[in-house]
Amino acid sequence: MALTKGRSLATFAALAAADLYATAKAPRGPARAAKPFLMPALAAHARHLSARPRRPAHPPHPAQPGHPPAALLAGLACATAGDTALLWDRHHRALLTGMAAFLGTQVSYTAGMTAQLGAVRGLRARPKRAAAALAAWGVVNAALAPTLERRLRLPVAGYSLALTAMGAAALGVGGRVAAGALAFIASDALIGLQAAGHEFPSQEVLIMAGYLLGQYLITTGWLERAPAGAPAGVPD
Repeated sequence: MALTKGRSLATFAALAAADLYATAKAPRGPARAAKPFLMPALAAHARHLSARPRRPAHPPHPAQPGHPPAALLAGLACATAGDTALLWDRHHRALLTGMAAFLGTQVSYTAGMTAQLGAVRGLRARPKRAAAALAAWGVVNAALAPTLERRLRLPVAGYSLALTAMGAAALGVGGRVAAGALAFIASDALIGLQAAGHEFPSQEVLIMAGYLLGQYLITTGWLERAPAGAPAGVPD
């Protein structure tokens, strides 16, 4: 039986709560079994939100249900791969595999925000936001790079640049999308600190909480702004 909108959100919330609890107990291992199902649950919620009939611009055609934007679903799929890669350990191979998967998330989100949500138009109206994001990327990488192992410096710089581009695009969109991107970036910044050897209590829980909040806000904010089923490349 298909889940209703309320049940799909409840499923995501229950999985998120279970994973946060497990993270507090054991950041990696079998206790985190719910983690690979988080983004599929959020994608299912996105499908239910998009399935609400939308009234077309030219009546008398009946209202039609839509579909989540392909770029959003692609980003969530890449995030699922990244979540799974980082599930068992923090070794370099897992970290690099996870980074590669999340690179797909950032590229998908940036492309979708640019094509559907008017990100470029928003940044043209507020160019200081893009400049501030790029400056922040430079400062953070300059501070972290000397503390990272040499083989991680280039991958971290490249991934963080893609993350910054996504954040800048989200700032051009504004609203929930921007708030979600900032939460996502804060979560990844904590992972960067961790990779550089800077750890503190509850860091893993904060990483996961910021990530889940960010993905939820990006997803729901995107669907509020983009017409359901809109073809890629058509601005909102």
